[in-house]
Amino acid sequence: MHSATPDSRDRAVDALRAVAILGVVLGHWLVTALVAKDGGLHTASPLQHMPWLAPVSWLLQTLAVFFLVGGQVAARSHASARARGVPYGAWLRSRLARLLRPAVALLGLWTVAATALLLTGTAFDTLHTLVKLALSPLWFLLVFAALTAATPLVARLNPLWPLAVVLHVDLLRFGLHTGPSWLGWVNVAAGWLVPYTLGAAWARGELDSRRSGRVLLCGGAAATAVLVLGAGYPASMVGVPGARVSNLDPPTLAAVTFGLAQCGLALLLRDRLRRAMQRPFAWAATALVNLSAMTIYLWHQTALMAATATGLVAGRLPGLHTLPDGLGWVAARILWLPAFGLFLALYWTAFRSWEHRAHRPGAGGTGTGSRVVRVHGAANPGAGRGAHRVV
Repeated sequence: MHSATPDSRDRAVDALRAVAILGVVLGHWLVTALVAKDGGLHTASPLQHMPWLAPVSWLLQTLAVFFLVGGQVAARSHASARARGVPYGAWLRSRLARLLRPAVALLGLWTVAATALLLTGTAFDTLHTLVKLALSPLWFLLVFAALTAATPLVARLNPLWPLAVVLHVDLLRFGLHTGPSWLGWVNVAAGWLVPYTLGAAWARGELDSRRSGRVLLCGGAAATAVLVLGAGYPASMVGVPGARVSNLDPPTLAAVTFGLAQCGLALLLRDRLRRAMQRPFAWAATALVNLSAMTIYLWHQTALMAATATGLVAGRLPGLHTLPDGLGWVAARILWLPAFGLFLALYWTAFRSWEHRAHRPGAGGTGTGSRVVRVHGAANPGAGRGAHRVV
């Protein structure tokens, strides 16, 4: 795998994508609790009972980094496709196949599972909790697909423009308390467009200096601190059940400025990541995550629920079915992480072929300008089928 990767490939991009995906997965596993109560399952969060744990969300809410990398890769891919005369439609179909095909498997399984649970008498509230949690990763997929489709239009957009939209939306929502209730959802597109357009600027070579990273890191961190400490924005960068305001649902100005700080840190770490990725084992692990990024992302909540449901056979287990109201729950939850990983590995084994099929040569994966890395079978079971795209 290491020797088969082109020297021209920027391995830091793949490393950042892997960190972003695994950060989201670990974050959800740590702050999402399914509490067994009154014969059903209800969602809760340790951040409800222990708000001082909010800094955990600063480490594990890594979506801005994913959009940064996504913008960089899509902009480069589209520029390459245009240079080779590849039509926009063909380029877009190939890009979206990698995103949307794994979602078909998730929707199919949960349609069957939800029907079976309903027919066997599962309480509707429990069913709603499970389905909502299982399908929650799809919101990201829809936003990312929309931004990918708009790449030719937004690739040269200055990130300050969508940032200004977020600022004005929040001013109307929280400062003036005017405007329709749906106005905040404008930030779903505008908020994530900020790191996406930063990624496009990176692809154009406009963020190559360390100064860019320092400005984004320091400016974003300072703005976030002012918003949290002085303007009343939540300290948690993930949603907390029952909270009056969520920084992610929809994204707030604080979430966007925090994302700017994350993007700055990512840019500052590029050289170190490139050096780290020269180690064969580190690169093999990174490439493996990238090859199945969508499968890992889409199925991690289902893995959490499968482990929780299996554990119910033994009764209410600490850290798995109990209220997340103390450090004992946190310690127990950490011990459950390998079980979640085991279930996720089972789903990965079952469904990774759907994602790989979406970007095989001859299956819509050619002609996009994406680079190809050939993975040795010892590091990636099933890699004997040929070359798989990492991006």
